[in-house]
Amino acid sequence: MSTSERPLATLIGDVVASRTAASRAALHQRLLDLLEEVNATGPAVPLRITVGDEFQGCFEDLGSAVRAVRMLRLGGLPEVDLRFGIGWGPVTVLQAEPRVEDGPGWWAARAAIEHVADEAARAGTRRLRTSYRRADGVAGPDPAAVNAALLLRDEVIGGLSSRSLSVVRGLLGGRTQGEIAEAEQISASAVSQRVRKDGLAMLVAAEALLEEVR
Repeated sequence: MSTSERPLATLIGDVVASRTAASRAALHQRLLDLLEEVNATGPAVPLRITVGDEFQGCFEDLGSAVRAVRMLRLGGLPEVDLRFGIGWGPVTVLQAEPRVEDGPGWWAARAAIEHVADEAARAGTRRLRTSYRRADGVAGPDPAAVNAALLLRDEVIGGLSSRSLSVVRGLLGGRTQGEIAEAEQISASAVSQRVRKDGLAMLVAAEALLEEVR
């Protein structure tokens, strides 16, 4: 048995309303593809499906975990909606192969995703998909400040149309508005209008700041 020398950002996620999927096999493959894309960024512990449609993994810092959530959420929408619980705390490796982990970091992530499920059932917070918890007695990013940003991010993303989701994916990927217009086969003016109307430039700027959270 070994324990991480310092806290890790733990991530638990699952698919919203997965039982209504037309094809569970297709959903599973889509989820595998999304996780593979994030794993290419080098998490501390690669994301893996644990049971059904639930997955988990660890990151060196909170900013990396928040970035992974954004990649997964935007990669799945509009067809696949995901929810997430992010924790911060020590992680104990109980077994190396197959990997089994425990510890305050995971308890915090579990509490966070359960909070998301509860809050998303309420009309006023129905678009909430992400929450963050810090283990008791552990120094780390302030939950109140981080959750304030996550609340607003989820509200914005949850209200975007399919076309606006494509535009913001392009912006976050470093494409110019002209390149996005060409890819979407719409005018540059139409892209610019969506960026202004939906606050996409602000979303991109906020994402850059969230990735810097340590």
